[in-house]
Amino acid sequence: MEEFTQRQKKIGGLLQKDLADILQKAAKDGGMRGVIISVSKVNVTTDLSVAKVYLSVFPNGKGKELIEGIRSNTPLIRHEMAQRTKNQLRRMPNLEFFIDDSLEYIDGIERSLKREEDPIKEADLLAKRKKK
Repeated sequence: MEEFTQRQKKIGGLLQKDLADILQKAAKDGGMRGVIISVSKVNVTTDLSVAKVYLSVFPNGKGKELIEGIRSNTPLIRHEMAQRTKNQLRRMPNLEFFIDDSLEYIDGIERSLKREEDPIKEADLLAKRKKK
């Protein structure tokens, strides 16, 4: 497990708050009604050059389409973030967006524990977790 400095955590928190605001507004303006985007985590590298942004999307089915749209608009999002944080940050880190699938993963474990689905009898239920 990676340990983050106080500065990395502070910058991550600042970015998380502003990114959530920007993405929610963009989704609403883009006509995506009923879609909830939350920024679940922002990890900033030690040299503060890259911020890995993990997004939770509800409903789950919209995630792939949404992340592609966000990735294609990263320069615009980064510019907006730079405008918002110009008094706190000298340089805006590069933004990398990922889907946070931890809620789906937890949900699958709960279903298995409740015996709704049995991954031992149905091996195809065991999706391999990818390292990020």
